[in-house]
Parts: sequence; structure tokens; C-alpha cells
Amino acid sequence: MIHSFLTEQRLDVTSLLSSVGASDRGGIASFVGLVRDHHAGRQVKRLEYSAYAPMAEAECAAIVAEAETRWPVRVALSHRIGTLEVGEAAVAIAVAAPHRGEAFEACRFVIEELKRRVPIWKREWYADGSSDWVNPVAPHAATATEQVEVGSAGGRHG
Repeated sequence: MIHSFLTEQRLDVTSLLSSVGASDRGGIASFVGLVRDHHAGRQVKRLEYSAYAPMAEAECAAIVAEAETRWPVRVALSHRIGTLEVGEAAVAIAVAAPHRGEAFEACRFVIEELKRRVPIWKREWYADGSSDWVNPVAPHAATATEQVEVGSAGGRHG
């Protein structure tokens, strides 16, 4: 069972997959999001992820709990924070279920909810030395006051 969802360490996808597997689960679906070398026609050199850790950890836990309640699955989730180079894994999700359909559905639910709800922000650094916060929108879970504070801190991951 993963107790911390955020890490500055490289993601260990094999361990994530192993953590959900069991003899009563016949299907494991996974999603791994990698840092790509371009965005909106610009060459990306690296990404910087930051988070409001207490809220991010709580939202990740809530999403995992929702998936595990909605489907007969076990979920593992990990998201990098800090600076990542092109090709590195930024997020990894593993979902094990008795059947593949449930695993696929739950895996998609987890990544979509993570992107929608979790306060993790992504800054892209470009080949020309400039940078931009991507999707500078506060997560829906924040209060109006938190949205003002969070929104001024930068953009969200995309």
C-alpha cells in the first residue's frame, strides 16, 4: 500500500504494479505519463512540478478510495514533484481488478480525477530559456480564498 502519493524520487513503475497484484485479480491496467519534448509548438527542455502537499496527498487518497469503492479494484498512484527531464515519468498509476474492463475504467477515472482535482502545478522550461506555467487554474477543491492564493502561485499540470 502506498502511503505517500508525491515523491521527488524517480518513479518505480515495476514496484507500483507489484503493489496492486494478487491472485484474485486477473487484470492490471497502468498509465505512465512521461515528460515530452514539446508543447504548443515549443521545444520543452524540462518540467518543474510543485504541489500543495497536504491537500494533494488528501485528494490523491480520496480519488484512490473513490475508485476502490466504485470498482472491485486496488489502486496505486505516484506523482513526481521537483524538476524532471524529458523522458522521465511524471505520474504512474496501476490498477488491478478481477477483469480488464474494471481495471481500464478505474485507471482512466484515477488519471482524469488527478488532473482535475489535485493541486499539482506544472512549469515548462523551453529551449530558449523562457518558461510558462501550464493551465494556470486552481483545482476545484480549493475554496475561493485558496483559489486566489493558489492562482497567483502559478499554473496547474496538464
